[in-house]
Amino acid sequence: MDSLDFTVVLRFRDALLQGLLTTLELTLICIVLGCAIGFAVGLARTSTNLLLRNLSSVYVEFFRGTPVLIQLFWIFFCLPLLLGIELSNFASGVIALTLYMGAITSETFRASLKSIGREQYDACVALGLSRWTQITSVVLPQALLRAIPTLLSNCVSLFKESALVSAVGMADLMFIGSNISNNTARPVEVLTVVALIYFVIAFPLTRAVTVIERRILQKLAV
Repeated sequence: MDSLDFTVVLRFRDALLQGLLTTLELTLICIVLGCAIGFAVGLARTSTNLLLRNLSSVYVEFFRGTPVLIQLFWIFFCLPLLLGIELSNFASGVIALTLYMGAITSETFRASLKSIGREQYDACVALGLSRWTQITSVVLPQALLRAIPTLLSNCVSLFKESALVSAVGMADLMFIGSNISNNTARPVEVLTVVALIYFVIAFPLTRAVTVIERRILQKLAV
């Protein structure tokens, strides 16, 4: 058996960097869109409208209760057949991960919305604020503050889940790493470096969650 040779990875550092940039781009897009959907669904799940509450619950339970890989495959292979359109692997990845992110963050927002005291809503009514002003100026800032630690954890999870898009041929970090390992017959070295890249990005974020959560708890005097 040949000895390990990690220098082989250096020859492909530009390709790995490009794959990492694609992964980060995909992740950031899905985080922004997913959080927007999650907040809207979180509001729907706390609504007094029974139909709206039930529909949002079905969405959340479906995307939380099925594997992300199957969701990705279904969107990539089946959705174009149903809609009669073509979807690139990047677009399919964005749709799948955004819907998944929306589902998991909706529970985060729902919990944070429930933690806002009823007196806040009563004060908005007493001041004659419109529903839109209530949501954007009163509810959203407080919900975001309370949700930040869990949202960061969700973002880290999404970053790691993004490796699944390599299954539909998207040239992300995992896809490029797999191709390099196959072409060089050095899977241990290449995939170890790929794993370290994911870790180097994800680990500081996981540590930041603890620090931010502690500061938020102090701010809220919990």
